[in-house]
Amino acid sequence: MASTPQTPMKVWIEGRIVDAEDARLSVLDHGLLYGDGVFEGLRIREGRVFRLDAHLERFGASARALGLELPADGPVLENIVLEVGRAIGAPELYLRLLATRGTGPLGVDPTRCRTPQILCIGGELALYPPEVATRGLDLATVSVRRDPAAAVDPRVKSLNYLGSVLAKREAILRGVDEALLLNPAGGVAEAAVANVFAVRGGVLQTPPATDGALEGITRDTVLELATAKGIPTRIASLGRMDLFRADEVFLCGTGVGLVPVRSLDGQAVGRERALFATLEAAYGERSRWDGLPIWPGADEALA
Repeated sequence: MASTPQTPMKVWIEGRIVDAEDARLSVLDHGLLYGDGVFEGLRIREGRVFRLDAHLERFGASARALGLELPADGPVLENIVLEVGRAIGAPELYLRLLATRGTGPLGVDPTRCRTPQILCIGGELALYPPEVATRGLDLATVSVRRDPAAAVDPRVKSLNYLGSVLAKREAILRGVDEALLLNPAGGVAEAAVANVFAVRGGVLQTPPATDGALEGITRDTVLELATAKGIPTRIASLGRMDLFRADEVFLCGTGVGLVPVRSLDGQAVGRERALFATLEAAYGERSRWDGLPIWPGADEALA
């Protein structure tokens, strides 16, 4: 059987698009040295960038929280994203838009970096094999704790993802698919790279940002879709026990989409999937049309 050709990776950097292997960033960039920067992950589905306005708004808010002056405004950033999508030409893509503090001397002083750097990377992203996503994820509560909001606000989507990296590593070493991170108080924060939802008694629940959860674009979309379908929603603190008692448990995020959870720490959870199936179908439908076309003709292709 012939193998399926991989989608090429392209990078917008310093005003031009190059192949990923040809992209170059200075070793003195403070994004590399200190994780000093912000990013957004975006999805293109059927030739449309899903909720680009919301992503760019959060991108700007994260930059302002770091005192990072973006060298480009919304329309320019939008065009960069669309250019990368067009350059690759595939109807299904993952894009990562980044802003770093730029190059500067060694030392954490951000004021010595004069020119922030914008990059946009486009390619494929599959966080879990299809069969794993279908059967449901196995989660483990890891020893890594999410930083408290008073220390590092989880609403800032920064380049510093060391906590998530260590959490994911621990989960893999323990033989499971994904990590569940708790906050210092022992409450559920989120998974390594996704928000957590639980359903009990027909009510959809997810932790607030103050408990260490990112205010995810996909998370917001799921809440909106649930409300539109008459499903009660509740943003409130959750503990591990709430997940063990839940009728359904699932994760969501730009990278993962919506994916069910079948076990936590070796115990079966979320044996039902009725609301998940409803929301997954609604999300799939919305992500097909709620986006900015990357090329003329996207609307006709969906007709």
